[in-house]
Amino acid sequence: MATYDALFSSLGLEDWCSQGKSDAPMSMAQLLSKAKGGEPTETSLWDLPFPSMDALNKACPAFPQSRDLTKGLEEGFLAVKDSMSLVLDPITQPLSWALDGTLYAMLSAPWWIVIPLLLAVVFVVSKSWKLVGFVAASFVTLAFIDYYTYAMQTLAIIFVCAFLCVLLGVPIGIAMSRSDMMQRMTIPVLDMLQTLPPFVYLIPLIFLFSVTESKLYGIAIILYAIVPVIRLTNLGIRLVDKDVIEAADAFGMTPRQKLFKVQIPLALPNIMAGVNQTIMMSLAMVVIASLVSAPGLGVLVLRGIRNLELGVGLVSGLGIVILAVILDRVTKASLARINASQKH
Repeated sequence: MATYDALFSSLGLEDWCSQGKSDAPMSMAQLLSKAKGGEPTETSLWDLPFPSMDALNKACPAFPQSRDLTKGLEEGFLAVKDSMSLVLDPITQPLSWALDGTLYAMLSAPWWIVIPLLLAVVFVVSKSWKLVGFVAASFVTLAFIDYYTYAMQTLAIIFVCAFLCVLLGVPIGIAMSRSDMMQRMTIPVLDMLQTLPPFVYLIPLIFLFSVTESKLYGIAIILYAIVPVIRLTNLGIRLVDKDVIEAADAFGMTPRQKLFKVQIPLALPNIMAGVNQTIMMSLAMVVIASLVSAPGLGVLVLRGIRNLELGVGLVSGLGIVILAVILDRVTKASLARINASQKH
C-alpha cells in the first residue's frame, strides 16, 4: 500500500487518482515487490516521508510531480522568451557596443600608450607616487609573463560594467533615500540579487541572448555588482546629519540644491565605499562570466580547471589577485583623499 493512499481515499479522490495512471515502467521497489509475489510493505511512522509532490504522486498518479513544476516554469519562460528578447535586445545593444569598443581600444593601442595612461589615471586619483610605482610594477610583471592581453581585457570589462553600475546605481540609491516607499520596494530586489549564486544569473541570460554577444556577460556582471553602490548611496544620504539639513532649509535651499550641495558631498565617503565594493564584485563576476565567453584572465582560470593545468590556473589566479589589489588600493586612495578634503 502506498504511503499516502489513505489520505486520498479519505478525501474521496480515488477516481481522480486512477485517471492519472500511466504506462510508465515500474519502479525498482515495485518490481522487487512483484517478484516476491506480494504487495509493497506499509511504511512505518519512523520512515514516513514528508508529503512532498513526488511522495504524493506515488500514492496518486494524477497528483503533479516536482518535475512538472520545473518543466512548467521552463515552458513558461520559453513561451515569453521571444517577446522579451524583442524588447530587451535594442535596450541592451549599447552595452555590447560599449564592451566591444572598450576591448578594441584597450587591445589596439600599444602597451607604451596604455600603461602610461593607466598610471596617469592612478596618479590623478591617488596623488601617490608609491601607488603608481606599485601599479607599474604589477603591469610590467603581467606583461613579462605574457598575460598583458588578458589583464587588459579584464580591466576593460570592469571599467565598462563598474561605470554603468555607478551610473545606474547612484540615482537608484538617491531615489531610495528620498522615498521610504521606494526603499521598501527596492530592498527585497537587492536582497535577491545579493543572495542568488553567481551562476544563476547566467541561466536565463543564456536563453535570452546569444553566447557570442558581449551583453550576455555584461548584464550578468552589472546585476551582480550593482547592489553595494545602491545600498551605500542610500545609506550615506540617510546618515547625513539632520542639523545640517535643517540649516540648509533655513537658508532656503531647494531639494535639488540640498541634494547636490549638501547631501551628496557629505555622503561621498559612503558612495565611494560602495564603488569600491562594486568594482571588487565586478572582478569576481568576470571570472565566472568566462563560462559564457567573457574574455580575460577568467578564461585562463577556466582553462586550468578544464585541462588540469595547475600552473596556468595558479598564475592566472595570481594575476586576478594583482588586479584586485590594484583596483582596491586605487579606490581606497581616492576615498582617503575625499575624507581628508572634507576634514579640511
